Parts: sequence; C-alpha cells; structure tokens
Amino acid sequence: MVKNHNLAKSITDAGWYQFRVWLEYYGEKFGKITIAVPPQYTSVNCSECGAKVTKTLSTRTHKCKCGCILDRDENAARNILSIGLNTAGHVGFKAWGDETSILAAEKLLG
Repeated sequence: MVKNHNLAKSITDAGWYQFRVWLEYYGEKFGKITIAVPPQYTSVNCSECGAKVTKTLSTRTHKCKCGCILDRDENAARNILSIGLNTAGHVGFKAWGDETSILAAEKLLG
C-alpha cells in the first residue's frame, strides 16, 4: 500500500503513530516513562559539540570539525537520548505539537 504515492505519507504516518501508542502502552505497563522527541536535525547536529554538519543521505559517517567521528545513526541516537533526558522533568513538553502523554505526566508528578 505504501507504493501508492497518494496514500504513502498517510499510511507511513499512521504506522509511526501506532508504534508510538504501543511504546507508551508498554512503557506504562512496565513502569517506564516514554518521551516523544522531534527527530528534526538529530543526524545533522554533532552530538559532541552541537555544530551543524550537513551531509547527503548517502553519507553514512558523521565527521565533525571537533574530531567526533561516528556512524550517522549513532550520532542521531545520541542526540535523541540527550534531548529526551533534557526534557524528562518538564511536564507539558510537546514533540510535533502533540499533547504530552497523560501517563508520563502522572508518573513525573507522582
């Protein structure tokens, strides 16, 4: 169904939304807090110094002037972890304009 160019974006967005719903469900079930992090620029910004390092999609290695050399995905994962940890105590943080999970807010306040 994703090959249908008219529906591809909607189908993909619905899939990611359902994935997020399941993550929040299992986070609550096992007593973990889930935090949605906006993915913009996570693979562009350096996880060490924060500098913007532009690269094409075919470039798989992140190389910064500060000397940081990582796989592109590892750099993005470190940035996502950093953003998540920095927002862990802030109730009402909204990724993509979404409402904060009520379950996470209750755990943080409780």
